[in-house]
Amino acid sequence: MEPLYWALIGTGATFLATALGAASVFFVQKNVNIHVHKTFLGFAAGVMIAASIWSLLIPAAEMAKEQGMTEWMPLAGGFLLGGLLLFLLDRLLPHLHIGADKPEGIHSSLKRTTMLVLAVTLHNIPEGIAVGLSFASAAQHGSVSEIAGASALALGMALQNLPEGAAISLPLRKEGVSRKKAFWYGTLSGAVEPLAGVLGVLLATAAARALPFKLSFAAGAMIYVVVEELVPEAHSGEHSHAGTIGAMLGFCTMMVLDIAVG
Repeated sequence: MEPLYWALIGTGATFLATALGAASVFFVQKNVNIHVHKTFLGFAAGVMIAASIWSLLIPAAEMAKEQGMTEWMPLAGGFLLGGLLLFLLDRLLPHLHIGADKPEGIHSSLKRTTMLVLAVTLHNIPEGIAVGLSFASAAQHGSVSEIAGASALALGMALQNLPEGAAISLPLRKEGVSRKKAFWYGTLSGAVEPLAGVLGVLLATAAARALPFKLSFAAGAMIYVVVEELVPEAHSGEHSHAGTIGAMLGFCTMMVLDIAVG
């Protein structure tokens, strides 16, 4: 199989799912129920946690063992470096989280709506890299089970991008942005995933033996996003149960997908 071709199909599906989720702004009233918003965020967090474990860290450990490595070394190193990269991006990239008053990152004169979109775009980067790496790994090994596992990861990311697209377009609509603009902003937040998927393939093919490290790197980046952004937003204020339920459902969905399909 051609890894770049399949990675583009996988990340194209996740991008399309983001667009479909963003399209909910045309059918939903302006004021979104806070429980729904927090459930969306929690679901995305649950999927990303499960994907990090079942689709990235466990395969990375198995791959490291096959290569005669000490399994925990590339996993720990890649995981921490992935988190460090997202930490740096979080500190440098101007962005604004839903419900926050002050933007993060370096000072910028960007519009509030632009920085809201950048906040979501930031955590779509590791998702795209993860899908690209997964398909590249499957291509290198030619294993049917790995191809199925990569497909399960892409499907899981697509499922969580449905509510994620809505989680950006609906709050933008609430802030007074027109339905059409809110849709395009939400869609644009997912456009980075195919580009990140291509980057994931290039990273994987650059040094095949380092693939366990790179898979762990993607997992660390995703877990950073979950802990730094999704979980706090899903549990802010008085309505935390919706976020918890969403996270449980998201984790279970991705776990079942990876076991049943992968």
